[in-house]
Amino acid sequence: MKIYTKTGDSGKTSLFGGQRVSKSNLRIASYGTVDELNSYIGMIRDQQQHADTNKILIAIQHHLFTLGAELATPPEKEKLKNGKDRLQILRIGEEHLRILEQEIDQMDANLPQMTHFVLPGGHIAVSFCHIARTVCRRAERKCTELYEIEAFNPHILQYLNRLSDYLFVLARKLSQDLQATEIKWIPEKY
Repeated sequence: MKIYTKTGDSGKTSLFGGQRVSKSNLRIASYGTVDELNSYIGMIRDQQQHADTNKILIAIQHHLFTLGAELATPPEKEKLKNGKDRLQILRIGEEHLRILEQEIDQMDANLPQMTHFVLPGGHIAVSFCHIARTVCRRAERKCTELYEIEAFNPHILQYLNRLSDYLFVLARKLSQDLQATEIKWIPEKY
């Protein structure tokens, strides 16, 4: 597979199925933001997390590639011909949501109850979680905007919403594990 093809030099790229679109297309912005998110999750994983956490982070990265492939495929092209067989791309579904929910519940059970918002930071691994969380929220907003124009698998929006929650709880868990101080945000009074 050649790295550079020069087919994108004019500001166009191809969706799965061959349709050429502008690189500023909302569909491209949606899965591009998911790709950015996936890179930040790699940064979290590179912070030498617990083996179980790394296993989940790798699974999430795989899910994000699946999600990105779904977003890169216009609804009319979801079924591709392969000889006589018709292939359907993998889809994000309930089982992917359940994985995140189980992880959130398991981590949250061992954390002190939240009484205030917390300022992002305290340790580089915690900061990467918060950066990934905010990129995840941006991906969710881009995908919601696309969904309002051209509906797709609604589990994608649910997954991104749940993933941002997971990343927040992971930040809190890492703060606890790394003995980093969580600084509460207390609104200033004027």
